Amino acid sequence: MIGNLEYTSEDPDLESVKKRTISGIAALTFRTFFLQIVGLVAFGVYGSLFEIAQLGTYSLVLAVKNFLSYFSDIGLAGALIQKKEALTDEDLKSTFLIQQSLVIFLLVVLFFTTPFLQNFYKWSDEIVYLLWALGVSFFISSLRTIPTIILERKLQFEKLIIPQIADTIVFNATVIYLATQGFGLTSFTVGVLLQALVGLVLTYILQPWTPGFAFSKSALKTLLRFGVPYQTNTFLAMLKDDGLILVLGRILGDSGIGLLMWGQKWGQAPLRFFMDQVIKVTFPAFSRLQDKEDELANAVSRAVFFVCFLVFPAVIGLAILAPVIIEIVPRYAKWQPALFALSMFGTSALFAAVTTPLTNALNAIGKIKIHFYLMIMWTILNWLLIPYLAINYGINGAAVGYALVSSSSVVAIFIVRKYVLFSLGTPVLKPLVASLGMGIILLIIRNMMPPSLQWVVILLVFGGLVYSFGILLLVGQTLLKDARKVFYALIKR
Repeated sequence: MIGNLEYTSEDPDLESVKKRTISGIAALTFRTFFLQIVGLVAFGVYGSLFEIAQLGTYSLVLAVKNFLSYFSDIGLAGALIQKKEALTDEDLKSTFLIQQSLVIFLLVVLFFTTPFLQNFYKWSDEIVYLLWALGVSFFISSLRTIPTIILERKLQFEKLIIPQIADTIVFNATVIYLATQGFGLTSFTVGVLLQALVGLVLTYILQPWTPGFAFSKSALKTLLRFGVPYQTNTFLAMLKDDGLILVLGRILGDSGIGLLMWGQKWGQAPLRFFMDQVIKVTFPAFSRLQDKEDELANAVSRAVFFVCFLVFPAVIGLAILAPVIIEIVPRYAKWQPALFALSMFGTSALFAAVTTPLTNALNAIGKIKIHFYLMIMWTILNWLLIPYLAINYGINGAAVGYALVSSSSVVAIFIVRKYVLFSLGTPVLKPLVASLGMGIILLIIRNMMPPSLQWVVILLVFGGLVYSFGILLLVGQTLLKDARKVFYALIKR
């Protein structure tokens, strides 16, 4: 359908890319603040409503679904976003055909492997229904891919936020309500189905697109040249993360994986809270700037600074305050064994805050093979260290393994600098120094005061003020100038 071309042919020029990148990062960060709060609060409620083993089971079943999703488009979605030229109707419909064929094939595989999974993990019928519901939601969500790509190409991230907000609220509200009514894991089963349907409807309202099928050898050949290496990296990421969770589930059991995933969720919460939004914006933005070395280097430096500026103090503050929170909330006492894991995953988040924007830049400029080699290194280290430590030292050993593997990410810094001459001084070192200073002061005060909700609030406010003062001393006028740019970009929208 030729009419669809109007959605993708109007790629923004350089000046528009700059403005939309700044406003996009700001919009995604501040407008999704409520969304992230909903997610974290909901997970906090889950911690009191569900048993450790139930959350562990949900994490395992979700890992199975994520395992399948990585095979759903062989990298064509990323290739469409990265492509320099305007997209054609054949590009979109050929991608849609390949993706839906793969999704249906994977759902058939899921159905026929269910008995094996049920026997391997000793799952009940209730868990199997949850697995199938996630499979159906996987299919429904795949129908959103093309409209989402169109919006990303146009850098209209403010529209992408709306379905995310709506389906997240629907999912969490459904799960919490049904859990309070005693439905257990069935709460997740109903929640994931409603979430997928709401997200699908809203996405097509915001970006209409008529689904259709086409098969263009030339279009697919061009897209696969980028897409296959890109998806190979994604496959390695899946094998490194979700694949390993499936193995750890067998080693640690439902309760063990529940504790580990709780520590991971909270330890990496600041990273997910801030970095995911920046990555979403900067990948297409970096792609448009790949032929402009100075502009790209400046954009990468600013992206790294933005992530580190927000993630570093949040990770350190959370690690210091988490023991107090668990002590003052009676229903959270059961999560005390996961505190060490939380701190180790927080350490991993510090490294990821620096290296993930850099590997994102490698993908955006077409250096997929370099990222591929890095992913091989991290995958091998994950599979060598973490299961061994988990077998010998339980969840704490597994958590230490994650932190050790993350520390190897410094290799990526030296590699990326061969292609993009970004800065490390202000973007990384100054936020780190300010955060460590804040952490030392908070730790001293925490150990002097009795645990209470009032003191948690006071420490949060005081920690924020200390960090703000420290970062202003170290960064000074540069931070204020960037803040003004973001503010003006927002008010001009």
